Amino acid sequence: MPEPLYGTGVVAGRASGPALVCTAPVSGWGGIDPRTGTIVESRHPQHGHSVAGTVLVLPGAKGSSGWSGQFHLAKLQGTAPCAIVFTRMNSKLALGLVVLRVPAVTGLDTTGTIRTGDLVEVDGTAGTLLVRRKG
Repeated sequence: MPEPLYGTGVVAGRASGPALVCTAPVSGWGGIDPRTGTIVESRHPQHGHSVAGTVLVLPGAKGSSGWSGQFHLAKLQGTAPCAIVFTRMNSKLALGLVVLRVPAVTGLDTTGTIRTGDLVEVDGTAGTLLVRRKG
């Protein structure tokens, strides 16, 4: 059994799914296509990847307050992430999490500990993650 990683729970609940590790913050407005969940920000390192059904792991959010609107639309379309893990909290991300209502954990450095495709169990109530390596 993997050792849990400890952070701070932001939104209560539990979810698990494959990780999508973003190496750069995602822009709220114009960062994702809410119809597909695909990252469409042209210069983003994970451009073309879909956040749909993933545990979205990212350093934070950038840009305008479009995070809440775009991710709300993604949730309505069924293309939102099932959970979010991030390093730095800011107002854009906080508002987006309130709208999304998916389990979320912050305050931990995930560099090298989570890779895209790993199965991640998020417990937003306890602020913990369990990571099972892919393959």
